[in-house]
Amino acid sequence: MDLAQYMDQRARLVNEALDRYTSAGREEDCLKPVLEGIPPVLLEAMRYSLLAGGKRLRPLLVMAAAELWGLTPEKVMPTACALEMIHTYSLIHDDLPCMDDDDLRRGRPTNHKVYGEAVATLAGDALLTMAFELLALQSRVEGSLPERVTRVVAEMAAAAGAAGMVGGQVEDLLWEEKDAPPEQLERIHLLKTGALFRAALRCGAILGGAAAPEIAALDRYAYHFGLAFQIQDDVLDVVGDVAKMGKAVGSDARQSKSTYVSHFGLEGARQMAREHVAAAQEALAPFGERGRVLAALAQFVIDREG
Repeated sequence: MDLAQYMDQRARLVNEALDRYTSAGREEDCLKPVLEGIPPVLLEAMRYSLLAGGKRLRPLLVMAAAELWGLTPEKVMPTACALEMIHTYSLIHDDLPCMDDDDLRRGRPTNHKVYGEAVATLAGDALLTMAFELLALQSRVEGSLPERVTRVVAEMAAAAGAAGMVGGQVEDLLWEEKDAPPEQLERIHLLKTGALFRAALRCGAILGGAAAPEIAALDRYAYHFGLAFQIQDDVLDVVGDVAKMGKAVGSDARQSKSTYVSHFGLEGARQMAREHVAAAQEALAPFGERGRVLAALAQFVIDREG
């Protein structure tokens, strides 16, 4: 199976699971979050953003990491989908007028443009909360060891919280209209973007029973993967196609944000991204041929057009 087939197949599984987890009925499903009592407009707003498509890259990383230890996608699906819920909540909040004030996300009007700022904010809150309900339900998957699930919950909370993604967002806001030095730029993106990538890989590995040295190798991979991803995002914000990206381009310049392109130029940023991809792939050496999917995903990060 080539990478495109792999990604399409795994994304389809994630989309089906996300739809199932947030659809009325099928209450006999022991892996289904509690939906009874949710106001219909709130559930609709949650599903509007959650099911809007996307590459599902973070759930893919959970599954690809778990597969290193022989786990099938189904064995880690609650964790993979929980991570996508956290990512989606962050996008809804990032798009709000008090943050990036964006009108377009994944080719559609942003959540607050459809449901208003209050409901959009609460839809993000609800997705974040539901994500941790879903993480708890991971323990009901056959073969999931409680101590591993507990570690996964802690990993996800740390990655999404004040010392991870949320902290990165705060630092990003604090440095708007300022010339952030490269080391500060790296810190922002390791927290804001990289923390969830790192959590995805670590959680998949933990559920698979990885040893500490193996998790350390995935940490090195995640570090370079996350930076390559962000640098490519900066590049695409300059040269990307709105139709392919599903969101506005040029927003970094409009908001006077420091980026890898503003510091190093377009070609300099592209070269940095290539170097980070090579370093990410090198970090997979302990896994040998088993790491081929993760190696291909690292290359995909800088080949993508959206």
